[in-house]
Amino acid sequence: MQLGRRIQDALNDGDSDTEGGPLGSNTVKVGAGGCCCCLLLLILATRMIRTIPPASVGVVTTFGSTSDGTLQSGIHVTNPFAQVTIFPTKTVLFEEDSAVPTREGLVVRLEVAVLYRIMPEKAAHIFLTLGGNFQNTYLKPQLASAVRGVTGSVAAEALYNSTREEIQHKLQQTMKDIMDPHGVSVESVLLKDIVLPKLLKDAIESKTAAQQEAERMEYVIDKEKREAQRKEIEAKGIQKFQDIVSQGISSELLQWKGIEATQDIAKSSNSKIVLMGNSKGSLPILMSNDAAQGPLR
Repeated sequence: MQLGRRIQDALNDGDSDTEGGPLGSNTVKVGAGGCCCCLLLLILATRMIRTIPPASVGVVTTFGSTSDGTLQSGIHVTNPFAQVTIFPTKTVLFEEDSAVPTREGLVVRLEVAVLYRIMPEKAAHIFLTLGGNFQNTYLKPQLASAVRGVTGSVAAEALYNSTREEIQHKLQQTMKDIMDPHGVSVESVLLKDIVLPKLLKDAIESKTAAQQEAERMEYVIDKEKREAQRKEIEAKGIQKFQDIVSQGISSELLQWKGIEATQDIAKSSNSKIVLMGNSKGSLPILMSNDAAQGPLR
């Protein structure tokens, strides 16, 4: 009897678990579905909020359609399925290293830098005509072509002297004519570095050194000429002075000056001997007393 009751109780417990099973399963399904919906809404909300960095604009594309306007810097709410392409409006540096031929047929390596910025109102036009990566797809090949066109008509030596500035100006004007109609303003084109073949570089350096040496020699020659002119002028001045002085000196004047000097010495308190000459042209001879006594002894 007890065994039969236990079996019956077990069957009753099983029936009660079976009746409550579907309700528990439905509860779990409802909770999982709610979490999925919340996660989906969170993802959509995240994609709807877009942030445009400072000094940039955004071009919105939705299912292949591009908006005419642009998104300015800041936070914006857009279609969650839209794509936003960001274009910086500040000045951007683009560098290119290329090998180009010169007028002589020599190949030189040039490092060229372009400073440009896009016009914000033309951002959508740039995206539709040139693409978001227009630096590599359009600007780079156009710059390489412009560099070849300009350097192909000049000598390699010209890249080392003042003509370099003219080449930069021509490159800048050429790139402006190409990029400005598309909404890309070219501010400057710079030749950063020029690498010539070693043979040509040595020849240019030798020529430059020879020119500097010639200029130095011209300076030395000019300096010597000026020194010779200075000495000639000085000699003429001395000669003129001597001529003037010699014209004013006579034998009578010299004799008179000698007499005056003898008188001045004779008036002094020092002991001396004055010997007068025996002719008109003779000047007095002055001897100290000590010198005179020597021979008398």
